[in-house]
Formats: sequence, C-alpha cells, structure tokens
Amino acid sequence: MAARFKARAGVDLGGTKIQAVVVDGRDTVRGSARAPTPAQGGPRAVAAAIVDAVREAAREADDPPLTGVGVGSPGEVSAATGVVSQARNLPGWKGAFPLGPAVSDALGGVRVVLGNDVDVAVRGEFELGAGRPYTSVLGVWWGTGVGGGLILDGKPWTGLGSAAEIGHVVIRLDGRRCPCGRRGCMEAYAGRGAMEARARKLVTDGRKTRLFSIMKERGRDRLTSGIWERALRHGDRLAGELVDEAVGALGAGVASVCNVIDPEAVILGGGMGVRLGGDYADRIAAAMLPHLFVSDRPPPVTVAALGDLGGAIGAALLVR
Repeated sequence: MAARFKARAGVDLGGTKIQAVVVDGRDTVRGSARAPTPAQGGPRAVAAAIVDAVREAAREADDPPLTGVGVGSPGEVSAATGVVSQARNLPGWKGAFPLGPAVSDALGGVRVVLGNDVDVAVRGEFELGAGRPYTSVLGVWWGTGVGGGLILDGKPWTGLGSAAEIGHVVIRLDGRRCPCGRRGCMEAYAGRGAMEARARKLVTDGRKTRLFSIMKERGRDRLTSGIWERALRHGDRLAGELVDEAVGALGAGVASVCNVIDPEAVILGGGMGVRLGGDYADRIAAAMLPHLFVSDRPPPVTVAALGDLGGAIGAALLVR
C-alpha cells in the first residue's frame, strides 16, 4: 500500500553524483537514492538519471504521491523557465537545456522547481542545519568546483541572479586557468575538477601518486571526494600537496569575501568539505587569518550538519 504522507522530492545535481531524497511535511527524509552523474550523453542523460534517482528514492519511501520536485543545479539557473546553462562542471553540458520541463514530463507532469545548487544547500543548512544559530552566513561548497551561497539578515541573497560565485574570486592575477576560462580564480586551485586536471598533468610529468590506482579500484572514472580522502589517509604525497594548495586558496578567497560581507559564520559543505570534515574546516579557518581585515574576531568555520544529503534536502525546500 502506498504511503499516505504528503511527499516532496529534492535532488542535488553535482559534477560526479546525483543525490535524491523524498521528504515528508516535517522535512524528514523518508527515502534516498544516489547515482553517478552520467559522463556521456549530455543534458538529456542527466535528466534521465535525475528521474531514475527520484523514482528510486520514492520507492524506498513506499511510493507516496509527490507534490513537487526541487532540483539544485550548478550553472546559470532560471527558476522561471527551468532552463540550465553555463553548467561547465557537468560532463558534456553545452548551451542551455530545459532541465525542469524534461524532468517534469518524465515524471508525469509533477511540478519541478530549479535553484542554484549551492543556494539551496545553504538555505537547507540555514533552516535545518549548521546555520540555525545565525542570521547571516556564507556557505562555501567545496566539491567539483567551489560554489557559494549567502544568507544576509535571515534572507537568501542572490543579487541579480549570480551572487556568491565565490569560486571565481581571483586569488592570483594571471594565475592558473580556471574551468570557467578565466585565470587566477580560487576554483582553479581548489575545485576538485581542477585538482584532478593538475594531478593528471603532474603524473604525465613523472610524479607518483596512488590517486588513479584508487580510482580504478573503486570503479570510478573521476577522482571523487572519497578517493582524495583515501589517498590522504594513505599518506599520498601528491594528494597532500594539492589539497594543501586548495586549503591555501580557500583561505585567501573566503577571507576576501568575509572582508566584504562580515558574516557571522562560514559553513563548509560540498563533497570535499563534508568528506574531509572538521580538521580541514579548522585548517581553512587558520589559512583565512592572514587575509582577514579584522582578524581578532574571525567567523567560525563549521562543517555542514546535513551531510551528504544536505543539498537534496535544501532542494526539497524549493517546493515546500
């Protein structure tokens, strides 16, 4: 017999994984599903994978009728049309694609609402997780890229639609090429995609690492956060150097944003942020200190409390 509670689905669309949840009226997770983001097939394959993940999460929740589906997506997101463009961290994503309508049609016309992936995750943390004690927070989502989200005076701040793109704060003039095509962005040093590209180049130049052997052992085709964590635990020198460089970049970039908005707290999320956890949050906080204008009262850097499901839970709030 199908479940009778009013259910909503939330989807966190990332560069390497798709996480779906089904929640009830109290935002309690009743079902979840996780799948790799398709490496081939472009936007249509991504839409199909989202639909499959939502259906699997709904089955785990005993197939309640869904009142809506929220999707947190990287890139430039139009909530009005459901179109996603400029999603450079999604494999094979070129141009604009009506992701919302595609998912809605496949699910029989259920209402689908899109938001920026980090914005919705930060909103979830603000309402239900690590941000609850505060009225202003800066979210830093360290994953395939480096995303940001802002809550100011208790309200999400999106500017004209692209506020808090913290990964593209320039930390080095004429620096390393970023996946966005510009130079010197924080994401060029701290984004997991850029870190992988750097690791591959260094291996070609003769450096040794276990990163790619662990990747093959795990049956992956990309360096996920879990692979970086395993390499660090095994004392892999190259992995350690690249993560150290990422921590330094995050320290400089996040401190620069804090100098502008002076938030009460920084919440660290994303695949790398959640996986590496509190020790690395502390390291990022220490790396921020030399760059903070008011260094005698630095904002606490706290790991996202909702964990791997946080982005999907936040997305479900879009249709609450």
